[in-house]
Parts: sequence; structure tokens; C-alpha cells
Amino acid sequence: MPGWDRPLAPTARPLPVLTSRPWVRALGPLQMTVQTQGWRFPLPADLPPSSKQSEATVPAGGSARKEDIPEPPEGMPADESTGRAVSITRVRPPGTMLGLKDRLLYLLQPPLEGMLGKGRMTLPFQPYPYQLQGVAFLMPRSHALIADEMGLGKTVQVILSLRLMFTSGMFKRVLIVCPKPLVINWSRELRMWAPDLPFEVIGGDTETRAAMWKVSNCPVQLVNYEILTRDTDMASADSCQFDLVVLDEAQRIKTNESKANRAVRALKRERSWAMSGTPIENRTEDLVNIFSFVEPGLIPAEADPRLLQDLVRDRIIRRTKEQVASHMPPRVIRDIPLELSTEQRTTYDMAEKDGVVHLNELGDTITVQHVFELVMRLKQVCNFDPRTGASSKMEMLLSEMDEVVSSGNKAIIFSQWVEPLERIAQALAEHNPVLYHGKVPQKDRQTVLDRFRDRSEHRVILMSYGCGSVGLNLQFCNYVFLFDRWWNPAIEDQAINRAHRLGQKAPVFVSRYISAGTIEERIAAVLDKKRALFNEMIAMNGPPINMGMNEDEIFGLFDLAVRPKRAA
Repeated sequence: MPGWDRPLAPTARPLPVLTSRPWVRALGPLQMTVQTQGWRFPLPADLPPSSKQSEATVPAGGSARKEDIPEPPEGMPADESTGRAVSITRVRPPGTMLGLKDRLLYLLQPPLEGMLGKGRMTLPFQPYPYQLQGVAFLMPRSHALIADEMGLGKTVQVILSLRLMFTSGMFKRVLIVCPKPLVINWSRELRMWAPDLPFEVIGGDTETRAAMWKVSNCPVQLVNYEILTRDTDMASADSCQFDLVVLDEAQRIKTNESKANRAVRALKRERSWAMSGTPIENRTEDLVNIFSFVEPGLIPAEADPRLLQDLVRDRIIRRTKEQVASHMPPRVIRDIPLELSTEQRTTYDMAEKDGVVHLNELGDTITVQHVFELVMRLKQVCNFDPRTGASSKMEMLLSEMDEVVSSGNKAIIFSQWVEPLERIAQALAEHNPVLYHGKVPQKDRQTVLDRFRDRSEHRVILMSYGCGSVGLNLQFCNYVFLFDRWWNPAIEDQAINRAHRLGQKAPVFVSRYISAGTIEERIAAVLDKKRALFNEMIAMNGPPINMGMNEDEIFGLFDLAVRPKRAA
């Protein structure tokens, strides 16, 4: 290959790199375009007017005099050493809030103590620190469940959040859904804690309600669950949009396919808050169904219950009285075992023996309903003998009520049924009892409560668990009697906390009557065990466990020869 044999002759020539066009281009005159956005923040508390006297002057080599330092606004705590205002509670955005604008909106706000201080908002009472922490939790969240123990003021925390958000222009229309008996309570609390926040109660005939749903400009609307389920089509129309929907006693939607659950899930809304002191009454599915409203799609249909804690951690806030209200007087609970009277024992033994024989005769066709029927009959015998009316519980109650009345206190008596309450009312006639149960017309219930609170001659109120265990403020009572026990300790706690709540000034004494050697004693043993496990789980911050009785536990109440067969 002769070509490889030729010598190489390198040559070079200049190139006009970076000295002439197009290698060098001038940018020309720069035109900077600046875009701005206006973000509305709540104004800080009004500071005292500046003056020569209010300016803190520091002399050379000295320190500021305490009298030269401006006083902090009312509601703002002050440092003991300097006297300067100290911020305690700031709104904290959730971990899922990633947008810079959204995070700055909350991080740059003044502390809540200043926003609620002098010159900003008038409050009837100074909120407790844990309540401000609840407000700080709610305000930045689109999806939230406030699950504080009953009696810690969940309603106040929600109303203060709404008031701050309304004055900041963060919403124009809010819907609050609550049980029918609580509409009056919500109306009273809104007038007390947010007098500058207009609200209306949705009610009246169909045409009136339609106008409220479609054309109302009121920023806050109240509606009960029953009306909402009737007006689902109007309330869920595309023209009916809400910035926020709040559910009180959210356990009302714990059943996935209930009318109430479907109605609230159909509402068009930007934010969803729920309130419940007992978000899990019987099973973990209760919490799952509540979150089908709070944040649809958050919890998968077949999610492992052990994963619930991680899924909902940033969306639930729960405090107990022991954690945040150590200033409250104690709650003293006594379990009082009572022997049945002779007449009751004879009737009870015969009823239980015949009932168990009947259940065994049913064989494989036996169901939980059959067992329930027997349990209910036996519990009623434990209250009063059906033939003679004898009652060991009534004898004990009469003696204890004498002590209550002589000390000038008032008492609440709970029962599962109306009939025992009416019998108790007759026996306690000298103490002028008032009745509060399902047979009392809705329009008369608040009058009953007002009469009991305001008149000293009424020393006792008789309540059914269904009507009296939620939403009532009876902290002027110091004694609670559970004449018979409910199936679920969470419901009992709700009933007890009608008296043991914020505003209570004296210890609350709770007496739980249990008939010894009966079905009541067996049920109490099962529920006490579950309550202990529940408390242990709460202390470990784990997901709440099933508080009610499952099928095996119900069948285990009796010595049955046959159990129903289940498909494998």
C-alpha cells in the first residue's frame, strides 16, 4: 500500500472564531418582566399605639426597664423575665402540603394567641392551650378528623377555626351536619363563640329548603342528618358547592351503605372535616367508612387494619382528659354488684333455663338474633320482676338518691329502655324527676333540659342511652347512675361524659349497677376486658380495636350445646 509511505505535511489557517458574527451575538437591551401575586394573611393582633413612653430605650451599659416595654395584647402570654409577648401556638401545615404558596400561607401567620387577642376577636372565655392546638391542626387541612374524648370542646375548636378562616377569606360557604337534637346546641355555641359569623338552620317545607340549598348567601348552614338524607338530590346538585363540610357525631355514617353515608359522600366540597369522640364503636370498618367521607380513596377497600394507623396518622387528632385536662375534677366509677330479689331470682332462673333449652332445640338454625332476644328478656328481669315489680336496683337507687338530694346535687340516670325509666320516675316522684327519651317530642326536649338545669326542685333527669348519650352539656350534675349496662363501653363513656366535661367544678361519681350471678355480670366481664385492651392500644398509639361484642362472645354468654355452622 504505497499511500502509507507518503510523508504527512500539516497545514494551518486562521478561523474567525469569537471575533465576528455569527460566533458572537449581543443580547441587546434586557427587559425584565416581574409578576406578583397577592396572598391574604390574617392580620396580627393590634399593637398598642406607639409613643415616646412606650418605646423601650436602653441606656448605655444598662438594660431596658420593664415599664418601658409595651404590654402584649390581651390573650398573648408574656415572658416573665422580659414581659414581651411569646408565641405559643402556630398553624402547622400537614406533611402532605408541598406547594410553597400553601405552606407560606400558614407558616407566615402570627400565632393563634395573637389572632385571638385584644382588638381582633371577642371571646366569651379564653380557650385552653390544647384547644388552640386543635385549631392549628384543623385550619390548614382539607381532610381532618377531630376525635378528642367527649367533653373536651370539639365544637368550640371547629367554630374558632371557622371564624378565623372566614375573617381571612378562606371560605364563602360551609355546611355543618349534625344529629337533630344537636342543632340547638350548635346554634347556641355559634352565637357565643362566633357572633360575627352569620348562620342559618336549613328547615321548613320543601320549597323553603330548596331556596336555602340553591340561592342562600349565608356563609354557614346547619342541617340535621334526617333533612340531608331527604334533600340529597338538592344538596348534591352541581350548583350546590361547599368550601367545607363538617360532620358532627360522624359515627352516624359508620355503615357504608346507609342513607346518611351516601348523602354526605355525594356533597360537592373542597374540604371535609369530621368530629367524633368514638370513631370506632364496634369495628375498624367504622373508621374506614368515616374516611370514605373525610378523604375518599385514602383507605383501600381491603386494607389491612394494621396499616390504618399509618394511613390516617396526619389526618386525626385525638386527646383524652388525662392528657390535656388535668385541671378537671376526677371521675370516680363504682361497680355495684347487687343480688336479685327473691322474686327476681325465681323469674330469672326459670327464664334462663327455658331460654337455653329453646336455643339448643333450634340446632343449626340458631342465629345471633335468637341469643339477643333471650339476653334482652333476662336484662329486663334484672331491672324489674315482670310479675311483682320487685327490683333490688330500685331499692339501692332510692337510698342513694336520698344522699344526692340531701347534699344539694343533681343526678342523671341512664337506662336502655323507656319502660324502666317510667317506673323509676314513679318511684322518685318526691324528687320531681324529668324524663328525656325517644318518646319526648323533639320540640320539647330543650325545654326539658332548661327546666332541669334552672329549677332547683328537679333533682334528677331520667335518660335513655339513645337520646342522652351524645351532644348534651350537663356539667352541673355530679352523680351518674347506669341502671342497666349498654353493649358497648364507648356508649357508656359518652353517657358519663354528659356530666364529666369542661365546666365541671366537682368530682363526678358514677354508679354502675350489675346484677350478680346473671347475664349482666357475664357481659360486664367481657366488656371490661375489651376496655382494658382498648386503653392499652390507645396508649401505644395503635389503631383502636373492636369495642363491641363479636358473634363468638355473644354465643359464649350461654352454655349452648350447638353453635351455628359457618361456611369454610
